Amino acid sequence: MVKITAIYGSPRKDGNSAALLKQAVAGARQEGAHVEEIFLRDYKISPCLEIYGCSKTGECVILDDFQGILAKIEAGTGIMLASPIFFYSVSAHTKIFMDRCQSRWVRKYWLEKQTVGRAPETRKGLFISVGATSGKKLFEGAILTVKYFFDVLNAGLWKTVLCRGVDCKGEIEKRPDCLKDSFEAGRQLAKELREIEER
Repeated sequence: MVKITAIYGSPRKDGNSAALLKQAVAGARQEGAHVEEIFLRDYKISPCLEIYGCSKTGECVILDDFQGILAKIEAGTGIMLASPIFFYSVSAHTKIFMDRCQSRWVRKYWLEKQTVGRAPETRKGLFISVGATSGKKLFEGAILTVKYFFDVLNAGLWKTVLCRGVDCKGEIEKRPDCLKDSFEAGRQLAKELREIEER
């Protein structure tokens, strides 16, 4: 069975990016995928303290909720990540989790000495985001951050669903196009992952 981890990165549990991710989850489940939903705001995760305790084993030495979430991601082949835009990047909750994956970067590129851009992708990642403005470059910073975050997890940035001009709680309900796109992205992700498993 296809296993996907859906990571809610918003400070608001029922905000706009969460509504989009819920649609993606529904789409994936319609295709028969098992989806584990994780709301980062519910967990205690320290920022990376850059003590490089991971330099010997590639494992973060700070013991908190990070390890359990990472294990769930690494047990599957699909990642869905949703975050609103803050100062042209992801939310603090999301970035803290990403930064803790520095231990995986150390393992992959220092200890295993893999070549950047050459490692096989064993996972596919979907990034969903909303932003208040309509600027052309609104999502560029976040997409670059997500791309390299996915890389340390051996995941490619498979698809994005990006919705501009959405800010206040509930505004996403006025954007049925984004809701539909998220559902279809989740469904298609699960379908493609299933087809890969069946090969």
